[in-house]
Amino acid sequence: MLFHLGETRSSLKTDHLLQTPDTFIRTPLAGSPNVDFIVHTAPRIGAGFTQMTVEFREGGRLGAASEGIERFLYVLEGSLTAETEAGALAHALAAGDFLYLPPGCGYSVSGAAGSRAVLIEKRYQNLNSQVNHEVKLEVIAGRESETNPEPLGGDPDLLVRRLMPDGLEWDFAVNTMTYAPGAALSQVEIHVMEHGLLMLEGGGIYRLGDSWYPVMAGDFIWMAPYCPQWFGAIGKTPAKYLIYKDWYRHLLEAAR
Repeated sequence: MLFHLGETRSSLKTDHLLQTPDTFIRTPLAGSPNVDFIVHTAPRIGAGFTQMTVEFREGGRLGAASEGIERFLYVLEGSLTAETEAGALAHALAAGDFLYLPPGCGYSVSGAAGSRAVLIEKRYQNLNSQVNHEVKLEVIAGRESETNPEPLGGDPDLLVRRLMPDGLEWDFAVNTMTYAPGAALSQVEIHVMEHGLLMLEGGGIYRLGDSWYPVMAGDFIWMAPYCPQWFGAIGKTPAKYLIYKDWYRHLLEAAR
């Protein structure tokens, strides 16, 4: 057994969390047999969503989402199966595939032994009552590698793949961002949206608040609203992460 003698890169501040794999703790959750959860962020830390890594053992199955809760899954390793309420196969997902499940869709999700996935859950926030727009939420499935990359701010060394549609129906977004070696954000960002971020490949330096952190594949970051943030890729291979943000909703409506 390897002992770290009290040392870790993990850090918790009032406006951010860096959680590294050496500090991950696995826990069961009610209704999800043979599934282990690494709960990265949740309302207890001040987040408006939960983000977890789910690890499936033989016969592992996610329990149904609570009423009003929407889900997003991104497969890290292995394979997942989504079925309708009648038990019919709806989607078979491999590594790099993603699935959005709106509230009340009735889908169940199981995983082959050894499979791992990102699970993001959020209570769906209805549109501002003054917006005349009919909400039609649908199940979305896709493959990240087949999503068209877009250069961020015109920079071809920083590519964004949008895994959720753009539109008033959707109250959050999930993207992957890939940085060529040496690429960096053009500015320190400070904004009202919060983030959940999982490093998928490579590494670099993240500024969070007034702190600077080396980060690498496997690390998780939560950023509270208005947390100063910046990233630069370091190394000879690209850096890539999966990132969540809330959007398209008026904050006074959310505070009701």
